[in-house]
Amino acid sequence: MANESTGSSGKDWVQNSTLYREFQAEREEILRLKWLESEKAGHDIGFERALSDWIMKHRAAWRKSRPTA
Repeated sequence: MANESTGSSGKDWVQNSTLYREFQAEREEILRLKWLESEKAGHDIGFERALSDWIMKHRAAWRKSRPTA
């Protein structure tokens, strides 16, 4: 099997990596914005719009506020 060498330890390694944790934290922020803006609009604004809005309006400040490893 191609993935047998990585097994669950490979998955654990990825999920415990700093890059993956940052990706997950960023995704949570985007989903939070999506929910808030969808509530304001009265309909689902979609992930792409939330992602674009978050990148243009919030990402830089969010990254600056994150602790550095």
